[in-house]
Amino acid sequence: MKTTIIIPTYNERENIECLIEEIFLLLPEINILVVDDNSPDGTASAVKKLMAKFSNLSILGRPIKNGLGGAYIEGFKKVLTDSDIKNIVMMDGDFSHNPKYLPQLIAEAKNYSLVVGSRYIMGGGIAKWELWRRILSAGGNFYVRSLLGKQVHDWTGGFNCIKADYLRKVNLDKIDLSGYAFIMGIKYFLIKAGASAKEIPIIFEARRGGESKLSHHIISEGIIAPWKMILKR
Repeated sequence: MKTTIIIPTYNERENIECLIEEIFLLLPEINILVVDDNSPDGTASAVKKLMAKFSNLSILGRPIKNGLGGAYIEGFKKVLTDSDIKNIVMMDGDFSHNPKYLPQLIAEAKNYSLVVGSRYIMGGGIAKWELWRRILSAGGNFYVRSLLGKQVHDWTGGFNCIKADYLRKVNLDKIDLSGYAFIMGIKYFLIKAGASAKEIPIIFEARRGGESKLSHHIISEGIIAPWKMILKR
């Protein structure tokens, strides 16, 4: 059962090499596609060096920084050209998503078409975050869940496994969410397409290196995005 992990990156050189090494140590047969937005810190160069060591590692370079949503859409389209692909994993490149959860995330995809690594079910949580970020995350997730539905507890979490057959049912070009709001958007449209959802508990960890990508634009897009999706019903 062929599975590809898509990891969007921008300035993740401090993390990406160790992350890729850890993933392949855990799952040697997995495929990894890094989608890099022309990181000035040399993220792409670091990945290309590792490609000599791992034949199932590839990179998709984009000319400019153009948002998490756009990176995932381009990555999805590339991976879906492979008729053998069964599962696609969405994963951050900064170790906030611990690779140790990958085997369970992928195993659950045998019975469910959307598997969510959840911070907001029993056993899940967030480690080493400031109080204001915990409040912002929990409050934002409650807001989204009250608008989009209770099919999942963690609408805003970015560690997910999707069955390729269901992803093919979603018109990716109509998801006009460029930032982190894309994460809730793809879940919403997958569920609308009939995807069955399952959550597994994860501990979301603070990034190991580099700087957070959180911005006022990301927050404002997250407030507006659920209404945009509702109006598209």
